[in-house]
Amino acid sequence: MFRNMRYLIFDLTGDELLSDSFPYKEIQNGILWEVEGKWVIKGAIEVNIGANPSEEGGDEEGVDGQPVKVVDIVDTFRLQEQPSFDKKSFMAHIKRYIKSLTPKLPEERQEEFKENVEGAVKCLLSKLDDLQFFIGESMREDSTPVFAYYKEGSSDPTFIYFRDGLKEVKC
Repeated sequence: MFRNMRYLIFDLTGDELLSDSFPYKEIQNGILWEVEGKWVIKGAIEVNIGANPSEEGGDEEGVDGQPVKVVDIVDTFRLQEQPSFDKKSFMAHIKRYIKSLTPKLPEERQEEFKENVEGAVKCLLSKLDDLQFFIGESMREDSTPVFAYYKEGSSDPTFIYFRDGLKEVKC
C-alpha cells in the first residue's frame, strides 16, 4: 500500500488507524497526536486510448467505478464516522474511554497521562462544534476515538488521536 511504510498504528482493540506514512505532531503534552489528512480522488479514471474494446476482446462496459473524492485517512483505514456529540454526551463518552484506557497503560505512563489528559479533553471541547467523530472498522464501543476538524483556511481535515490509545506494530 505505502512504499516506505515501516509500521502500522492500531488502537487497543486491533483496528488499524494510522501508519507512519502519515506523519504526526504531538500536542497537549504528548497526549494527543495531530495528523494532516488530504482529500484525494479514488477510483478508475477512464482514458480513451483509441482501442475498440469489442474488437480487442475486452468488455463493452469499460471502467467499473466512477472516481470519488475521499479523505485519505478515512478511506485507507476504513474509519467509520459516528454521530456528533453535544457537550454532555461527549463528556460521558470521553470519561468512559479514559477510564477504560488508563489501566491498560504501563504503570510509568499512567501518572503522566492522568496529569495531562484533562488539558487534552479541554482542547477537544474547545473544538467540539467543529469535530467529526470516527472509530475503527470494527465499530467496537471501546475503540479509540478519532476526531477530525478543519483548521481555519484549510480545505483538508486535520485528525486528532489519543496517543496512548494506539500501539505501533512494525511491518
